Amino acid sequence: MARKLSLLAPDWWDFTTLDDELLNDAARLTPDDMINLSRKGFKVIFYNTMEDFYLAEALEYISAWKQATSNNPSGICGPIGPTEHLPLVARLVNELKLDLSNAHFWGMDEWYVNGKEISITHPLSFERADRELCFDRIDKKLRMPEENMHFPKAETGKYIRSWESGVRCVVMQGGQGETKHWAFNDPVKREGKYKDNPPTPEDYRKLTTRVVDLHPITCMQNARTSGGGVVTGIPVQALTVGPVQTWKAEKVSIWHAGTHDNSFGQRLTAFMLGKKIVDSSVPMSLLADHPNVEFNYYRGGLGTCEPEMH
Repeated sequence: MARKLSLLAPDWWDFTTLDDELLNDAARLTPDDMINLSRKGFKVIFYNTMEDFYLAEALEYISAWKQATSNNPSGICGPIGPTEHLPLVARLVNELKLDLSNAHFWGMDEWYVNGKEISITHPLSFERADRELCFDRIDKKLRMPEENMHFPKAETGKYIRSWESGVRCVVMQGGQGETKHWAFNDPVKREGKYKDNPPTPEDYRKLTTRVVDLHPITCMQNARTSGGGVVTGIPVQALTVGPVQTWKAEKVSIWHAGTHDNSFGQRLTAFMLGKKIVDSSVPMSLLADHPNVEFNYYRGGLGTCEPEMH
């Protein structure tokens, strides 16, 4: 039986092409139901306040960097979205006087325009945000060496090699977009060999750091969260860390504040990971096959899927 066309972008794959029964089951989940989706390799965690939520996210940086030694360098791969934890990371490093000389950081993604990564001077630059919100605020005596900071570039080879250098990635953090992506691992266009079915999980898992075409939903979301709604000001391509690098991380930690994806999306991916339902039209669902994944939720941002007029 042929898969449904997307309700949102018929030329693309996305979560609306899934079976309605699955979507409805996810929408009915209560917070207790979500907690009960935890299993070996997948854990659902709730935080009752925003302060606790973002502090916990920041502490993952500290924990990863505290493990770094000259013989066993280690680090974290971090997102832009959420970003609220980044100043807390800098404050904690300074207060704890944590020497980052053996620590590493990988940026997850970056915008791609006119054949190259967006300039660090551009207001939407992810690298700029990481530096201004976190790394530039760290005491100069404690700062990470520049060569230990890895940001994706149009020439992806150096970034990919940094994942193969023997440095441990203790944790890869991420947020979840409305396409149910991590980083910019979006669903693909419904064309060519993927006209009738999306990539198999096995094929999608083979993807490395690369340039991607962004799903229209992703462009709309980023216009909403970062561009004042001006969709025409959002790039339509980006560089993203791939599943190949993701599976090198010892843990994948996804942070749901309720500001990027909605009440339904936050439930859908938890349901698919908890039940080990893997479909590349929902890229986040591929993480069901990773050995150590945590979904972290701000309880106040979970909302409800009950219809209500406003």
